[in-house]
Amino acid sequence: MQYQNLREAWGQAVLALARRNPAVVALEADLGKSTRSILLKAALPDRHFEMGIAEANMVSTAAGLALAGKMPFVHSFAVFAAGRAYDQLRNSVCIPRLDVRVCGSSAGLSDFGDGKTHQAVEDVALMRALPNMTVLCPMDGIETALMVDALEHHRGPAYVRINRNDLPFLYPAGEPYRIGKATVLREGDRAVVFACGVMVSRALEAADRLQAAGIPTRVVNVSTLKPMDHAAIVRLAAGMRAVVTAEEHSLIGGLGSAVLEALRRERGAPVEMVGIQDSFGCSSADYPSLLEHFGLTATAIEDAVKGMLS
Repeated sequence: MQYQNLREAWGQAVLALARRNPAVVALEADLGKSTRSILLKAALPDRHFEMGIAEANMVSTAAGLALAGKMPFVHSFAVFAAGRAYDQLRNSVCIPRLDVRVCGSSAGLSDFGDGKTHQAVEDVALMRALPNMTVLCPMDGIETALMVDALEHHRGPAYVRINRNDLPFLYPAGEPYRIGKATVLREGDRAVVFACGVMVSRALEAADRLQAAGIPTRVVNVSTLKPMDHAAIVRLAAGMRAVVTAEEHSLIGGLGSAVLEALRRERGAPVEMVGIQDSFGCSSADYPSLLEHFGLTATAIEDAVKGMLS
């Protein structure tokens, strides 16, 4: 299976977009080597702005650039992009509905070595709560690049949650992409798993095990966390004896909450959520161990389905 680092996929896609669209500019909060905005800096230095460790100022500057007709992409770790600049995103970007794109890099637990201060497990909840904000979470490098392309013509602000690590290519070849689309990766008629980000590969692994146990399980990649296609979620969950959500985020305010919002009027829609309990992250020697520690595994998804069916 082929893998790609999502940060590298993001940086390459933004650079490619900037080469063909002169309105694209990048702003960075002193983390360009990590977020990969450095790729644009090397190729188009007059369109890259190093703002230092000043995320609030960076977002305010991006708002001004958007008003001047530019298409700013702002970069920082997700914990800082969503947290430190929240007030500026709310008042200067979301209220006037400006075309500012926010890269929340090293999202979730993917910055495994730096611990809870650098791990954003609540960023989706913060960004989903902002009116006019679109919230995206790609599952692989292919989808990351497709998202960047789609953002060229998307109106209004957008937040994109980027994993720090190499993830397997899963996006179906030739599958059209659009913001808001939920993509079925595996069909099944007894259970459905709605997943995003790194948990999509875990969901597919769980589906393999469940199939072997005689439980055909549908797997859906929900990479647009807002605006969510509620009609699609209802349709894909219809008739299922078990509905499970899987995310690398707090169980409060993330994918699980969004799916429950979509299914709130459906009778007898059994839903279980796999995610991070009400806690911060922690440091670890490696990423897989951290996912295991927080129960973000194929086994957890499999157990959730079987538990509901029993």
